[in-house]
Amino acid sequence: MSKRILTVPRTGDKVSSAGRLQPAESGRTSLQAPSAARSSEKGTCVKIHVTVWGENRHEQAQPRVAEIYPDGMHNAIRRGIEGWLGEQATVATATLDDPEHGLTEEVLAGTDVLTWWGHAAHGEVSDEVVDRVHRHVLSGMGLVVLHSGHWSKIFTKLMGTTCTLRWRSANDRELVWTVNPAHPIARGIPHPIEIPAQEMYGEQFDIPTPDELIFISSFTGGEVFRSGCTFRRGNGKIFYFSPGDQDYPVYHHPDVLHVIANGVEWAAGDRSRRELPTLLRYEMGDFFNGHGYQGAMHNKESAE
Repeated sequence: MSKRILTVPRTGDKVSSAGRLQPAESGRTSLQAPSAARSSEKGTCVKIHVTVWGENRHEQAQPRVAEIYPDGMHNAIRRGIEGWLGEQATVATATLDDPEHGLTEEVLAGTDVLTWWGHAAHGEVSDEVVDRVHRHVLSGMGLVVLHSGHWSKIFTKLMGTTCTLRWRSANDRELVWTVNPAHPIARGIPHPIEIPAQEMYGEQFDIPTPDELIFISSFTGGEVFRSGCTFRRGNGKIFYFSPGDQDYPVYHHPDVLHVIANGVEWAAGDRSRRELPTLLRYEMGDFFNGHGYQGAMHNKESAE
């Protein structure tokens, strides 16, 4: 049986609808696909402001990873979102070693959707920053958690569980099957997505029952995994998507990037309405206190 090789696109290469690379005519990736633009109440198009957060440690410490992602996984993800969403989105990046991890109050206040990839340095993420991100998610900021971000402080805090799972890194083939084709995140996604080489993630995945299960994955060893699922916490939407390990060129795969872009579009909230859910106390009035209650009305005559 011949092996399928996943070609790593260069920065600026185009990918056809069939997933084949086409030489770039400019210095920008183009992964154009139909996408519904958000509109304001006045009917004007509103851009989605995305912040792509990456740990960016493996790329600096491991030559093999740097060869796959020469300017970091976060930039590969950024280009993918830009390619699929085009002018609908503005995308910035932030990394662990930036001041306040690049996630200041000002940055988060201007972010509609935050994507998160971490692996080797979850413990180095400041609790203060985690609390800040948590507050913004509960207030309505979207969050897309990728791959090993399942063990990040922010994801475990939002889930309230250990978020542990079964794993193996042995060049497994992953097939990502769509189980909810009507969901917006599944729009335009092939069934299945084939990833020739990837780290295996398997059940049991210790997360709460998802609000929506969109994708499940199967692997060479027979394992299965809930690889794409959504949650709502407070006013915020969360999408977890598992494909994407530092040792494999998964974040150059056009279909994986398409799912991430769809997830960003789905999770985007309205920054102008961002606020924490609030407990409100109000006066109920005499009716609820039983004042003036004359008993049940059995017929029209007694009602009069």
